[in-house]
Amino acid sequence: MSVFTSVNNQQLQAWLQDYSIGELVELKGISSGITNTNYFVTTTQNKYVLTLFEHNTIDELPYFIDLMHHLSTHGVPCPDPISNKAGVNLHMLNGKPAVLISCLNGQDITAPTSVHCAEVGRVLAQMHQAGQSFVSRHSEQAHQNPRGADWRNQTAQKVMAHLSADDQQLLTETLSFQAGLDTSALPKGIIHADLFRDNVLFDGDKVGGLIDFYYACHDVLAYDLAIVANDWCVQADGQLDAAKVEALLQAYQAVRPFEQAEHAAWSGLLRIAALRFWLSRLYDQIYPQAGELTHAKDPNHFKNILKLRTAQS
Repeated sequence: MSVFTSVNNQQLQAWLQDYSIGELVELKGISSGITNTNYFVTTTQNKYVLTLFEHNTIDELPYFIDLMHHLSTHGVPCPDPISNKAGVNLHMLNGKPAVLISCLNGQDITAPTSVHCAEVGRVLAQMHQAGQSFVSRHSEQAHQNPRGADWRNQTAQKVMAHLSADDQQLLTETLSFQAGLDTSALPKGIIHADLFRDNVLFDGDKVGGLIDFYYACHDVLAYDLAIVANDWCVQADGQLDAAKVEALLQAYQAVRPFEQAEHAAWSGLLRIAALRFWLSRLYDQIYPQAGELTHAKDPNHFKNILKLRTAQS
């Protein structure tokens, strides 16, 4: 969530004329994250988040907007899209598709405890359960993971020549491992696919909201949990914190127990989840995108995590 497309007060005031949410009081850019443009919008009635989509067409977005509304109405703490007077929630603004969503209570945390990990596990399991009843206007096939195995293979080829010999070997070996990892028997459903610490708001010790659903897709449920473990349950050196992992898994499975195949695949999913974020950070570093307030994240962090997960799998 960065500012790539600028919006000023006058432009937003004109855009908000179609809404019944009061007068604009403040517009403030949000600098964290790396994909879309986000602003806090405060009106005389409430506080909202405005998102302008940098890579999606307006036709690609109803899936994510409908999903957030579905989850919100099924008790999952997540943003609810705001509709205008005509009942429409997706519009164009400064040449980009844009949506206004509710602003949730809480703030992200940088140093989670086992209590936080357990709470995230519990809410993620609830999200996975609620997602089972989500019926998209589009086919399930249309929303397979856009950063799944095909993307990982293609992106690997784009970054390979820029890597050292050792890193090329690590990447080649991991792609080979990925090719042999059979996930066909694992339970699938709607996953968040990007539930890092900056995408969860905590209100005290409880989750106030899951945010940034724009990588959500249909994929392996336990893979979603592996993404969480690689960010929430790690020590400073990238090693997994056993107590935090146990808290995460126990709280998750109290809501949705693992099947035996998921237990067997867990270490492999941790490895693939590390690969996905090493590749995306490498790509962003090698092929940077211009923006006002952008923050490229260090790919070496996930390279180290991938090495550790490889040694442990």
